Amino acid sequence: MTTDDTPTTHVPLDAVGLARFVDHTLLKPEATRADVEALVAEGVELGVYSVCVSPSFLPLEIPVGLDGAPDLLVATVCGFPSGKHHSDVKAAEAARAVADGAAEVDMVIDVGAAKERRFADVARDIAAVRAAVPAPTVLKVIIESAALTDDEIVHVCQAAEAAGADFVKTSTGFHPAGGATVHAVRLMSQTVGGRLGVKASGGIRTAADALAMVEAGATRLGLSGTAAVLAGLTADGDY
Repeated sequence: MTTDDTPTTHVPLDAVGLARFVDHTLLKPEATRADVEALVAEGVELGVYSVCVSPSFLPLEIPVGLDGAPDLLVATVCGFPSGKHHSDVKAAEAARAVADGAAEVDMVIDVGAAKERRFADVARDIAAVRAAVPAPTVLKVIIESAALTDDEIVHVCQAAEAAGADFVKTSTGFHPAGGATVHAVRLMSQTVGGRLGVKASGGIRTAADALAMVEAGATRLGLSGTAAVLAGLTADGDY
Protein backbone atom coordinates (compact mmCIF):
# COMPACT_ATOMS: atom_id res chain seq x y z
CA MET A 1 0.00 0.00 0.00
CA THR A 2 1.12 3.52 -0.69
CA THR A 3 -0.16 6.67 0.97
CA ASP A 4 0.62 9.48 -1.43
CA ASP A 5 -1.45 12.06 0.45
CA THR A 6 -1.11 13.01 4.10
CA PRO A 7 -4.42 12.57 5.94
CA THR A 8 -5.71 15.78 7.41
CA THR A 9 -8.52 14.50 9.63
CA HIS A 10 -7.76 12.92 12.98
CA VAL A 11 -9.90 9.86 13.74
CA PRO A 12 -9.76 8.92 17.44
CA LEU A 13 -10.39 5.18 17.18
CA ASP A 14 -9.35 2.47 19.61
CA ALA A 15 -9.04 -1.19 18.63
CA VAL A 16 -12.67 -1.91 19.51
CA GLY A 17 -13.91 0.99 17.40
CA LEU A 18 -11.71 0.15 14.43
CA ALA A 19 -12.81 -3.49 14.52
CA ARG A 20 -16.34 -2.39 13.65
CA PHE A 21 -15.03 -1.10 10.31
CA VAL A 22 -13.58 -4.49 9.38
CA ASP A 23 -14.65 -7.18 6.95
CA HIS A 24 -12.35 -9.96 8.23
CA THR A 25 -11.38 -11.58 4.96
CA LEU A 26 -10.16 -14.91 3.62
CA LEU A 27 -10.33 -15.27 -0.16
CA LYS A 28 -7.19 -17.27 -0.90
CA PRO A 29 -7.83 -20.08 -3.39
CA GLU A 30 -6.07 -22.57 -1.11
CA ALA A 31 -8.31 -21.78 1.89
CA THR A 32 -9.89 -24.78 3.59
CA ARG A 33 -13.09 -25.09 5.60
CA ALA A 34 -10.97 -25.35 8.74
CA ASP A 35 -9.36 -22.03 7.81
CA VAL A 36 -12.79 -20.45 7.42
CA GLU A 37 -13.98 -21.82 10.75
CA ALA A 38 -10.89 -20.30 12.37
CA LEU A 39 -11.60 -16.99 10.61
CA VAL A 40 -15.12 -16.90 12.04
CA ALA A 41 -13.90 -17.71 15.54
CA GLU A 42 -11.22 -15.02 15.34
CA GLY A 43 -13.71 -12.53 13.92
CA VAL A 44 -16.07 -13.07 16.85
CA GLU A 45 -13.19 -12.69 19.30
CA LEU A 46 -11.98 -9.47 17.67
CA GLY A 47 -15.46 -7.97 17.36
CA VAL A 48 -15.31 -7.31 13.61
CA TYR A 49 -18.29 -6.23 11.52
CA SER A 50 -18.27 -9.22 9.19
CA VAL A 51 -16.32 -12.10 7.74
CA CYS A 52 -15.82 -12.21 3.97
CA VAL A 53 -15.26 -15.60 2.36
CA SER A 54 -15.59 -17.28 -1.03
CA PRO A 55 -19.19 -18.24 -1.88
CA SER A 56 -18.39 -21.94 -2.02
CA PHE A 57 -17.98 -21.90 1.77
CA LEU A 58 -21.54 -20.73 2.37
CA PRO A 59 -23.60 -21.22 4.42
CA LEU A 60 -21.53 -20.51 7.53
CA GLU A 61 -22.36 -21.29 11.13
CA ILE A 62 -22.20 -17.97 12.96
CA PRO A 63 -22.47 -17.80 16.77
CA VAL A 64 -25.53 -16.00 18.11
CA GLY A 65 -25.29 -13.46 20.92
CA LEU A 66 -27.48 -13.14 24.01
CA ASP A 67 -29.79 -10.80 22.10
CA GLY A 68 -30.46 -13.51 19.52
CA ALA A 69 -28.59 -11.68 16.77
CA PRO A 70 -25.54 -13.14 15.02
CA ASP A 71 -22.21 -12.01 16.43
CA LEU A 72 -21.12 -10.86 12.97
CA LEU A 73 -22.41 -10.68 9.42
CA VAL A 74 -21.42 -12.81 6.44
CA ALA A 75 -20.07 -11.21 3.27
CA THR A 76 -18.94 -12.85 0.06
CA VAL A 77 -17.81 -12.02 -3.48
CA CYS A 78 -19.06 -12.49 -7.02
CA GLY A 79 -17.30 -12.21 -10.36
CA PHE A 80 -14.13 -12.52 -8.31
CA PRO A 81 -11.35 -11.68 -8.87
CA SER A 82 -11.28 -10.82 -12.60
CA GLY A 83 -14.75 -9.34 -13.13
CA LYS A 84 -14.71 -10.96 -16.58
CA HIS A 85 -17.92 -12.89 -16.04
CA HIS A 86 -21.18 -12.37 -17.88
CA SER A 87 -23.53 -10.16 -15.89
CA ASP A 88 -26.06 -13.00 -15.70
CA VAL A 89 -23.42 -15.23 -14.12
CA LYS A 90 -22.51 -12.56 -11.57
CA ALA A 91 -26.18 -12.07 -10.76
CA ALA A 92 -26.80 -15.79 -10.34
CA GLU A 93 -23.71 -16.17 -8.16
CA ALA A 94 -24.83 -13.28 -5.96
CA ALA A 95 -28.38 -14.59 -5.64
CA ARG A 96 -27.15 -18.05 -4.66
CA ALA A 97 -24.83 -16.53 -2.06
CA VAL A 98 -27.65 -14.53 -0.49
CA ALA A 99 -29.85 -17.64 -0.44
CA ASP A 100 -26.98 -19.32 1.40
CA GLY A 101 -26.88 -16.62 4.07
CA ALA A 102 -24.71 -13.79 2.77
CA ALA A 103 -25.83 -10.36 3.99
CA GLU A 104 -23.35 -8.50 1.80
CA VAL A 105 -21.94 -9.15 -1.68
CA ASP A 106 -18.75 -7.60 -3.08
CA MET A 107 -18.89 -7.75 -6.88
CA VAL A 108 -16.05 -7.02 -9.32
CA ILE A 109 -16.65 -4.78 -12.30
CA ASP A 110 -15.30 -5.45 -15.78
CA VAL A 111 -12.23 -3.24 -15.44
CA GLY A 112 -11.60 -3.45 -19.17
CA ALA A 113 -14.98 -1.85 -19.83
CA ALA A 114 -13.99 1.02 -17.55
CA LYS A 115 -10.65 1.40 -19.33
CA GLU A 116 -12.56 1.60 -22.62
CA ARG A 117 -14.80 4.24 -21.01
CA ARG A 118 -17.88 2.08 -21.47
CA PHE A 119 -19.31 3.37 -18.23
CA ALA A 120 -22.90 2.65 -19.24
CA ASP A 121 -21.91 -1.01 -19.62
CA VAL A 122 -20.29 -0.90 -16.18
CA ALA A 123 -23.53 0.49 -14.74
CA ARG A 124 -25.61 -2.20 -16.47
CA ASP A 125 -23.36 -4.93 -15.06
CA ILE A 126 -23.79 -3.56 -11.54
CA ALA A 127 -27.52 -3.09 -12.02
CA ALA A 128 -27.91 -6.74 -13.03
CA VAL A 129 -26.42 -7.86 -9.73
CA ARG A 130 -28.42 -5.26 -7.81
CA ALA A 131 -31.64 -6.60 -9.34
CA ALA A 132 -30.69 -10.13 -8.27
CA VAL A 133 -29.89 -9.09 -4.70
CA PRO A 134 -32.10 -6.14 -3.76
CA ALA A 135 -32.03 -4.39 -0.41
CA PRO A 136 -31.52 -5.20 2.40
CA THR A 137 -28.56 -7.08 0.90
CA VAL A 138 -25.58 -4.71 0.86
CA LEU A 139 -23.90 -4.52 -2.55
CA LYS A 140 -20.29 -3.37 -2.74
CA VAL A 141 -18.65 -2.67 -6.10
CA ILE A 142 -14.94 -3.48 -6.48
CA ILE A 143 -13.43 -1.10 -9.03
CA GLU A 144 -9.69 -2.02 -8.94
CA SER A 145 -8.76 1.62 -8.36
CA ALA A 146 -5.03 0.98 -8.83
CA ALA A 147 -5.70 0.04 -12.46
CA LEU A 148 -7.77 3.17 -13.19
CA THR A 149 -7.02 6.83 -13.77
CA ASP A 150 -8.59 9.40 -11.48
CA ASP A 151 -11.14 10.29 -14.14
CA GLU A 152 -12.04 6.62 -14.60
CA ILE A 153 -12.43 6.22 -10.83
CA VAL A 154 -14.87 9.12 -10.73
CA HIS A 155 -16.93 7.79 -13.62
CA VAL A 156 -17.04 4.24 -12.23
CA CYS A 157 -18.14 5.51 -8.81
CA GLN A 158 -20.88 7.50 -10.52
CA ALA A 159 -21.93 4.37 -12.44
CA ALA A 160 -22.07 2.37 -9.20
CA GLU A 161 -24.26 4.99 -7.57
CA ALA A 162 -26.57 5.18 -10.59
CA ALA A 163 -26.93 1.39 -10.58
CA GLY A 164 -28.01 1.29 -6.94
CA ALA A 165 -24.88 0.03 -5.19
CA ASP A 166 -24.37 0.64 -1.48
CA PHE A 167 -20.55 0.84 -1.47
CA VAL A 168 -17.64 1.37 -3.80
CA LYS A 169 -14.56 -0.66 -2.95
CA THR A 170 -10.96 -0.13 -4.03
CA SER A 171 -9.55 -3.55 -4.79
CA THR A 172 -9.73 -7.31 -4.87
CA GLY A 173 -6.25 -7.57 -3.40
CA PHE A 174 -5.28 -9.80 -6.33
CA HIS A 175 -4.60 -7.26 -9.10
CA PRO A 176 -0.92 -6.76 -10.02
CA ALA A 177 -1.43 -2.97 -10.13
CA GLY A 178 -1.84 -2.97 -6.35
CA GLY A 179 -4.42 -2.32 -3.67
CA ALA A 180 -5.83 0.64 -1.79
CA THR A 181 -4.20 4.06 -1.65
CA VAL A 182 -5.15 7.06 0.44
CA HIS A 183 -5.46 9.09 -2.75
CA ALA A 184 -7.95 6.69 -4.32
CA VAL A 185 -10.01 6.36 -1.14
CA ARG A 186 -10.21 10.13 -0.76
CA LEU A 187 -11.23 10.56 -4.41
CA MET A 188 -13.87 7.86 -4.12
CA SER A 189 -15.20 9.38 -0.92
CA GLN A 190 -15.38 12.84 -2.47
CA THR A 191 -17.17 11.44 -5.51
CA VAL A 192 -19.90 9.57 -3.65
CA GLY A 193 -20.24 12.31 -1.04
CA GLY A 194 -21.50 10.12 1.77
CA ARG A 195 -24.34 8.72 -0.34
CA LEU A 196 -22.47 5.41 -0.66
CA GLY A 197 -19.98 3.79 1.66
CA VAL A 198 -16.33 3.42 0.69
CA LYS A 199 -14.45 0.21 1.39
CA ALA A 200 -10.65 0.19 1.33
CA SER A 201 -9.00 -3.17 0.77
CA GLY A 202 -5.72 -4.56 -0.48
CA GLY A 203 -2.37 -4.01 1.20
CA ILE A 204 -3.65 -2.62 4.51
CA ARG A 205 -1.25 -4.26 6.93
CA THR A 206 -0.70 -1.88 9.86
CA ALA A 207 -2.72 0.26 12.23
CA ALA A 208 -1.30 3.36 10.55
CA ASP A 209 -2.46 2.06 7.15
CA ALA A 210 -5.96 1.39 8.46
CA LEU A 211 -6.34 4.74 10.17
CA ALA A 212 -5.05 6.59 7.11
CA MET A 213 -7.80 4.94 5.08
CA VAL A 214 -10.49 5.87 7.59
CA GLU A 215 -9.19 9.43 7.74
CA ALA A 216 -9.37 9.57 3.93
CA GLY A 217 -13.04 8.57 4.01
CA ALA A 218 -13.21 4.77 4.20
CA THR A 219 -16.27 3.52 6.04
CA ARG A 220 -15.29 -0.13 5.78
CA LEU A 221 -11.95 -1.94 5.65
CA GLY A 222 -11.17 -5.30 4.07
CA LEU A 223 -8.42 -6.91 6.13
CA SER A 224 -6.87 -10.36 6.12
CA GLY A 225 -4.40 -9.58 8.91
CA THR A 226 -6.98 -8.05 11.23
CA ALA A 227 -5.46 -9.24 14.50
CA ALA A 228 -2.08 -7.71 13.69
CA VAL A 229 -3.64 -4.41 12.61
CA LEU A 230 -5.72 -4.11 15.78
CA ALA A 231 -2.80 -5.18 17.97
CA GLY A 232 -0.70 -2.44 16.39
CA LEU A 233 -3.36 0.12 17.23
CA THR A 234 -3.44 -1.03 20.83
CA ALA A 235 0.34 -0.96 21.08
CA ASP A 236 0.71 2.47 19.48
CA GLY A 237 -2.12 3.87 21.52
CA ASP A 238 -1.80 7.48 20.38
CA TYR A 239 -3.78 7.27 17.14
